[in-house]
Amino acid sequence: MSISMISRPKSRDPEPVSNSHFTGTLHFVRLYLRRDRIALPLWILIFASAPALYVASIAGIYTSPEQLAAFAATTAASPAEIAMYGPIFNASLGSVGVWKAGIYSTLIAVAAILTVIRHTRAEEENGRTELLDSTSVGRYSSLTAALVLAGGASVVTGILCTASLLTQNLPVAGSVAFGAALAGSGLVFSAAAAVAAQLTPSARVARGIAMSVLGAAFALRAIGDAGSGTLSWFSPLGWSLQIRAYADERWWVLIPTLLTAAVLTWVAYALLRRRDVGGGLIAEREGPAVASSSLAGTLALALRMQRGTLAAWTIGLGLYGLLIGSAATSVGGQIGDSQAIRDIITRMGGSQSLEKSFIGYAFIMLGIAAAAYSVSAALRLHSEETAQRVEPVTAGAVGRIRWASSHIVFALLGPASALLVAGLTAGGTYGIANGDIGSTLPSVLGAALVQLPAVWVLTGVTVFLFGVVPRFTPVVWGVLVAFLFIFLVGSLARLPQWVLDLEPFTHAPRLPGAPFELMPLVWLTLIAAALTATGLFAFRRRDLR
Repeated sequence: MSISMISRPKSRDPEPVSNSHFTGTLHFVRLYLRRDRIALPLWILIFASAPALYVASIAGIYTSPEQLAAFAATTAASPAEIAMYGPIFNASLGSVGVWKAGIYSTLIAVAAILTVIRHTRAEEENGRTELLDSTSVGRYSSLTAALVLAGGASVVTGILCTASLLTQNLPVAGSVAFGAALAGSGLVFSAAAAVAAQLTPSARVARGIAMSVLGAAFALRAIGDAGSGTLSWFSPLGWSLQIRAYADERWWVLIPTLLTAAVLTWVAYALLRRRDVGGGLIAEREGPAVASSSLAGTLALALRMQRGTLAAWTIGLGLYGLLIGSAATSVGGQIGDSQAIRDIITRMGGSQSLEKSFIGYAFIMLGIAAAAYSVSAALRLHSEETAQRVEPVTAGAVGRIRWASSHIVFALLGPASALLVAGLTAGGTYGIANGDIGSTLPSVLGAALVQLPAVWVLTGVTVFLFGVVPRFTPVVWGVLVAFLFIFLVGSLARLPQWVLDLEPFTHAPRLPGAPFELMPLVWLTLIAAALTATGLFAFRRRDLR
């Protein structure tokens, strides 16, 4: 007898909610904590410690109130930078120090979305939820455990962030406000992900829906902050900034944040109660009886599966490149009369070199974002095998290497196209601003494309894990988070050089401000090729899971 036959009906439960619906929640929490024992502590550590390191860095560079005031005034006059990071509300050390750290409200939302979808919809798609639901567990236990895990991690992050900010001798009220804003963003988007998980049978589509909501919230916040500010009040990310840490805190802004999280959580439970296990409220469309010629071959099938995600990432990175190019010209004015920065700039060749350094730094961040897309595209191998769709495809004339290569092509070339678009938009806007687009565009485009070998290293790690230890393939997200941590806080925390060298993006030439060096790119490409080849060879020889 199949599992689906012995499991109890799950749709349209007429019974009122009782404690029995939550039976087994603690067991699920323990299970999820064990499965996330690597990734969860990593993102908590990064998001909790990075803001304090930003403050320490600002305190070491801008040593007088006049320097902080000059920085704040220049930033407030740059709509592009305000769109990227949010408004700066005053010239205090706390406000200036955590200005760029406001982006962590978005990053913690991404982490919360991935965590909730992983433990809800992805589990249903793989069939494990139905297996566990056939035992003595409640209907709401799995969703509750996922929300407890993601929401609890968000709250812990907020508390630890507050504690780390207090070590910088900042005001208590502002530190608590910033930690609360960080936690509130995680709570809201944990609940949003829970709603998305009820809408579709596909974990990939559920992640897409939740990320689209996050993208819309970011767009509303960015456009609103760069303009009149009205649109920001329609975005949870805008609320996180409007708490105004270290600038006459607005504690009442936490009310809409918590209310939104509560309402979305209620909606998620209501939707869960009205659907079947494994199903979604949005019905899947049936495909045509006969496939079109455009789906002939493994590469065409992979294109059909990857095209939506590729288009979304390309558009997103292109828009961010537009902001980078627009903001670059205002960077020179932010230095004020800080002697520490002046000494660095003198060695680099003046204010224009600072602008180029800003572009180089920004494109490393875009490179890490492109690596996230590459990892996602390569993980399609793992999800297809887990869903048992590989064996029917490879049972005929299609070999394993050919099938795997069709997805790896998009993991390699997809980031290239996205970074190309970002380089063109950034170089075009920056060239128009400084009146020298002929020489500026190629140099900025080069800054984008030199990130590719480092991106491909992450692709290689993904394929290596898939081939050698397929069970642990998702651990690659932990590797990416570790690289991000090293890049963001490694130098600020004065980590040993050998630790800094573990992060591949460190080795890419810092174009357009630094000279071009070929050998680091060659070595990164060879490492990526070796990891990919080893993974493919191991996949060819091992059994399918």
